Amino acid sequence: MAAAAAGGDGEAAVMRAEVAALRLRVQELERENQRLGKIASRCTCGSSKDDSAASSPVVSESLSSSKQEPQKNVKSHCRGCQVGVVSHCPKRLIALKIMYFGQRFYGFASEAHTEPTVESEIFKALERAKLLVGSRKESCYSRCGRTDKGVSATGQVISLFLRSNIKDAKLDVLDNKSEIDYVKVLNRILPHDIRVIGWCPVAGDFLAREYKYLFWKGDLNISEMQKAAVKFIGEHDYRNFCKMDAANVSNYRRHITDFNISAYDQRSNYDELWAITIKGSAFLWHQVRCMVAVLFLIGQGLETPCIVDSLLDITKTPRKPQYKMASEIPLILRSCLFDEVNFMCSSEASQALIEHLKDEYHQYMLQAAIFCEALSCLCSPEPDPFEPRHKKRNHIPLMSRQTEPSYEERIAKVKTKSAGSV
Repeated sequence: MAAAAAGGDGEAAVMRAEVAALRLRVQELERENQRLGKIASRCTCGSSKDDSAASSPVVSESLSSSKQEPQKNVKSHCRGCQVGVVSHCPKRLIALKIMYFGQRFYGFASEAHTEPTVESEIFKALERAKLLVGSRKESCYSRCGRTDKGVSATGQVISLFLRSNIKDAKLDVLDNKSEIDYVKVLNRILPHDIRVIGWCPVAGDFLAREYKYLFWKGDLNISEMQKAAVKFIGEHDYRNFCKMDAANVSNYRRHITDFNISAYDQRSNYDELWAITIKGSAFLWHQVRCMVAVLFLIGQGLETPCIVDSLLDITKTPRKPQYKMASEIPLILRSCLFDEVNFMCSSEASQALIEHLKDEYHQYMLQAAIFCEALSCLCSPEPDPFEPRHKKRNHIPLMSRQTEPSYEERIAKVKTKSAGSV
């Protein structure tokens, strides 16, 4: 009897302990429910304000920390929340290295009423992969630079806060600690002409951008072009080599560290491919295409190398002569260089990227072969010995052409317009 009574007392004690534990758990859940209710009441993701239009800081300022910010992993279920955007989960500031082929895009940056852009496609992929943490503004998004319509890149860099780990089995992640393979995940979603080629949690300073412009040599005088190219190296005022934006830009001095013209080691049956490589800390709007356009005039013998000196001398030439920019198609943002930043890409993702680019290359080579076959079916006309091989078009020297308004004239017009709208 005494043993039975002792056993009953023991079971009762266990039950009382379990009830007490359950009460504590209920209290914890109630506090958590109150906390989540406050978060939901403050949710603004259903508002009409467009966060994507907000200006973002330069990448070099954003890439300052690689620390993770652990939070409760709770999905946002409030009405009007953006699909694919997740809040309150572990995140970290990372850089993504992006490659894209710009022929079908209206530039890199998202702009109103212009679709598609490279940036908009990247954010669609991030949302679909549920990698975004909060809104675009909350992600501290920034880009190293922006390219225009038709321009390609092999080394664009963006930075933003993304999820640092995930338990969702539907997303393809690395095995160790459920760390996300950002390259692999995003490349399965992005269109064929955009690829992520590396990522890293960063803590480095921006150093320089490198552009490459491809062109067929033809009858261009490369020696004269090289004489002119070296004149760009150093710090100069490039207002005569850009599309001026007086309302937003007041300083047109930029520093070019390297300017090189070299053979690209690729030929066709009719010509040889060359490349202009330009490296600098920052560039103005259309600066590269304007510099290349002037070099082509020099290579054609229509201008002399000293025209570069004249255009860089804003005292002598305060207004930009009117001339056509070089085509955007052969321009590539080759790389964005950072100090002590090493981009990562798993061997599996790297191999998939290589195979994808090989397939794309073979498709374009097939198209080129078709055009070559078409050319072989045509009979070349006999040359006329009395006709010049190349007719030189009527060329108006740059220094004799009509000019655009100077910076001072443009800014005065902006101020007058602003005063009139007040």
